[in-house]
Amino acid sequence: MSKLKITRFPIEGPVLVEPPVRGDDRGWFCETWNKADWAEAGLPEIDWVQDNEAFSAAPGTTRGLHFQAPPHAQAKLVRVLRGEIFDAIVDLRIGSPTYGKHIHVTLTAKSQASFFVPVGFAHGYQTLTTNAQVAYKVSDYYAPQCEGGLLWTDVGLDIPWPKPDDVVMAGRDFTWPALRDLKSPFSTST
Repeated sequence: MSKLKITRFPIEGPVLVEPPVRGDDRGWFCETWNKADWAEAGLPEIDWVQDNEAFSAAPGTTRGLHFQAPPHAQAKLVRVLRGEIFDAIVDLRIGSPTYGKHIHVTLTAKSQASFFVPVGFAHGYQTLTTNAQVAYKVSDYYAPQCEGGLLWTDVGLDIPWPKPDDVVMAGRDFTWPALRDLKSPFSTST
């Protein structure tokens, strides 16, 4: 029996991973990543090569929807170190029965849950608290020539962003194409 609590979604691949948190008079302890537990839970073997952290001072800070295309496509394992975020992904795998569909979860520092985002998804999040800090593992190194994105406000995606009007974000995130105009670099075989 796996130590991890795994929540699967109607879209194949992504999972919410909740490790056990052990507390006592001193506070708590949690293994946020354990290769053996990951395998025991039946999750895919991933060679994580880089850890990233992002800090956002203001609520409503929105990052995404981003992806990195082959040959440097990235799977991600996202968790919150401080605060709370609304995290969303969109299936961009051509041939997938859920192409263009999204999943969203709320991640908090208190829960210690991680959101596994496989290759083939656009990913983005919006901070719900001040001073939010997000950490994520990736399966390939940053390759700026492979960067891509999807317009986070594309009404066809129907993502219920908590703060759709009062956002802080990079200018390029306003210029990504809508799903109907995107030439996805992913297929169900990538």
